[in-house]
Amino acid sequence: MPKNSKVTQREHSSEHVTESVADLLAHEEPVDYKRSVLNVTGETWDKQKDGDEELDAENRPAWNSKLQYILAQIGYYVGLGNVWRFPYLCQKNGGGAYLVPYLVLLVIIGLPLFFLELAVGQRIRRGSIGVWNYICPRLGGIGYASCLVCFFVGLYYNVIIGWSIFYFFKSFQYPLPWSECPIVRNGSVAVVETECERSSATTYFWYREALDISNSISESGGLNWKMTLCLLVAWSLVGLAMIKGIQSSGKVMYFSSLFPYVVLVCFLVRGLLLRGAVDGIMHMFTPKLDKMLDPQVWREAATQVFFALGLGFGGVIAFSSYNKQDNNCHFDATLVSFINFFTSVLATLVVFAVLGFKANIMNEKCVVENAEKILGYLNTNVLSHDLIPPHVNFSHLTAKDYNEMYRVIMTVKEGHFKELGLDACLLEDELDKSVQGTGLAFIAFTEAMTHFPASPFWSVMFFLMLINLGLGSMIGTMSGITTPIIDTFKVRKEVFTVGCCIFAFVVGLIFVQRSGNYFVTMFDDYSATLPLTVVVILENIAVAWIYGTKKFMQELTEMLGFRPYQFYYYTWKYVSPICMAVLMTASIIQLGVSPPGYSAWIREEAAEKFLFYPTWAMAILISLIILASLPLPLVFILRQFHLVSDGSNALSVTYKKGRMMKDISNLEDNDETRFILSKVPSETPSPMPTHRSYLGPGSNSPMEMSSAPNGRYGSGYLLASTPESEL
Repeated sequence: MPKNSKVTQREHSSEHVTESVADLLAHEEPVDYKRSVLNVTGETWDKQKDGDEELDAENRPAWNSKLQYILAQIGYYVGLGNVWRFPYLCQKNGGGAYLVPYLVLLVIIGLPLFFLELAVGQRIRRGSIGVWNYICPRLGGIGYASCLVCFFVGLYYNVIIGWSIFYFFKSFQYPLPWSECPIVRNGSVAVVETECERSSATTYFWYREALDISNSISESGGLNWKMTLCLLVAWSLVGLAMIKGIQSSGKVMYFSSLFPYVVLVCFLVRGLLLRGAVDGIMHMFTPKLDKMLDPQVWREAATQVFFALGLGFGGVIAFSSYNKQDNNCHFDATLVSFINFFTSVLATLVVFAVLGFKANIMNEKCVVENAEKILGYLNTNVLSHDLIPPHVNFSHLTAKDYNEMYRVIMTVKEGHFKELGLDACLLEDELDKSVQGTGLAFIAFTEAMTHFPASPFWSVMFFLMLINLGLGSMIGTMSGITTPIIDTFKVRKEVFTVGCCIFAFVVGLIFVQRSGNYFVTMFDDYSATLPLTVVVILENIAVAWIYGTKKFMQELTEMLGFRPYQFYYYTWKYVSPICMAVLMTASIIQLGVSPPGYSAWIREEAAEKFLFYPTWAMAILISLIILASLPLPLVFILRQFHLVSDGSNALSVTYKKGRMMKDISNLEDNDETRFILSKVPSETPSPMPTHRSYLGPGSNSPMEMSSAPNGRYGSGYLLASTPESEL
């Protein structure tokens, strides 16, 4: 052997030799293994295939700019929930006092878990399936569960976009079609539609004209063709935005992410100029401090934080996987989290400014109607004129004068007051009427806009904003499906996207039948909450306890160029798992305490009525939860008992173009084999972690391979697939 060879040098060295054969091989010049006689795998070298693999690996899409990526993240997280869920929770749970538990939970749960998902996606540069297969193959079901939940959420979420599209096109007329009740002719007599007269014009338009809703979930009533067409348009928009991956969806985000802010600011300025807007905002921000001690408030705040950031859906991981390795994902996590919070506050200001205006309108209407009743009682001598204060003028009756008159009559006629049927007409009562979700967007807000000057313009802007908010969230949700599937199974992006949209449209027809709104409620309440909570808990455990928090922190230091705050170490390892476990327990208890049901619109009564789900609907509900959670135990069992090969103790080594590529999957704990697969850390094929190569005798940083729990499942990922990274 030549005297200057590395092995000879080590033989003459007095230092203790601890390197393995693999360490020594790592310092020799690599050869083209597939073409050599040392091809122990028996693979034949295919030049065309070899080139195709390298081309595919080196062409992973990337964001055109940091701005495009941030806008995509904002478009995903800032969705319909910010506009109609957060304001409702704020009103229900103590106004300004609700912001305290929300901010606390955002910092100790939302931000750390959001940062964790961004970091693993950027580090491993794969979708949710590939990421969790790499970190812990036995928990590889996390990725599949995320895909299923994304599919369930996408099914009904796009229906809401379809509803917004319907209202958008109906807004191009004056007066707005929901501003007045329709007139029905009965022979020569024209009468107001009974259902509308007993409810309101906006409520009637929503339930009868838009949904044509049935009385219960058991009454299908057939397809609503108007909504079916709108759903087709919605899925077409999503398909067109997604068909080229981030090349097409990234460009869409420039408009869909920024336009809602323009509309919100316009609505805020217009809302503040409305009479009664300040009453609504003051009502919203008046803190009810006793609410902060209510555990239910903290549970709802945690749930809102959880869903507002899209944790567990896979969209976070998918978007960050297209980033460069040196991107500061910690800055991204902090920025997007607080943009999300301030957007929720902005939307809440807009909502309560408009609802304050609406409350004043409805209160004035109440005063007029009850004043007419009092005049009738005065004319029929049921009430004495002496009960009316002398300064009260019925021609210009104010809310203050009516309240004074109301209290006098209630005091004098105490025994027979209920028979008079008078209402208190208090502004606070109108402001306390909690509305959320579709009730806020399609009933309360639309009713308020009918009183705006140039109401069609504001209606068009509002529903165009909802369409954009929904579209941005749908792109993120669909990325949580398409990115991991395309990464894992190497299907054609365009074919899979189109097929996925067509399949989702066909399955989604269940939501556009006359009872479809009840199915939307079922999916919204039960298809995601519990499965996603379990998914995020397992994600946290996989990184913090199985992969190792210290190891993960070290790799983040190498990737970011600085060490993340120690705060993240403790939240990932202790705080977040405990908080998420408490949230999951509370959700299960809530599910058991409150029997599943829904609010049905009864046509004959022109009112909502709470109904329990029938047996067959309960079976669907339970099946949704089980199906979304099923990949978690299924994949674990299959890989734990080796019913499906996860590559344990399998080593396939190939050399290509001067670099040694690896496929090491799931080495068992007793396997002490150590490999150095490259001369420079930037060429290490493993996406995570970054290993240091052997630096010579006496080096105190030899490379060590992790054992089974930190292995990688399947055929492995070649380094060439991440050209921009420094993996």
